[in-house]
Amino acid sequence: MSDQLRSPNPPLGYAVECHLPEAQQIRLVAEFHAHRIRPSRIAYRLGIDIALVDSLVAGEYQAALFQRWLAVAQRSRRDARVRSAEKLRGQAAYEIRKAAERDYELTADSGR
Repeated sequence: MSDQLRSPNPPLGYAVECHLPEAQQIRLVAEFHAHRIRPSRIAYRLGIDIALVDSLVAGEYQAALFQRWLAVAQRSRRDARVRSAEKLRGQAAYEIRKAAERDYELTADSGR
C-alpha cells in the first residue's frame, strides 16, 4: 500500500486488503448492492477500490456483467424472503411474500 499514490478510501482506509479476481469482486459488489448496502461500506468491508464500486453501481464499468449478477442477487434475495415467509401462516406470511415481490419489482425496474 505504500507504493500507491492515493488513499484507497479516505479517511478510514480499508478494513481488509482484497486479493480476489475482478470477476469475483464484481459478483460480490452486485450481491451487496442487492441488499442495499452503501458503496462506501462495500468497499470498506471487502477491500475493493471505492472507485471500482462506484463505477459498477453507476453502470460506467462492466455494466452488462454487473447487471446480470445484480439480477441474480435480487432474485436470490427475493426467494430467501419468500422462503422465510413459509415459516409463518396466514396474513403475516402473505404480507412478507407481497413485500418481497413488491421490493423485487421495484429493484428490477430500477436496474433496467
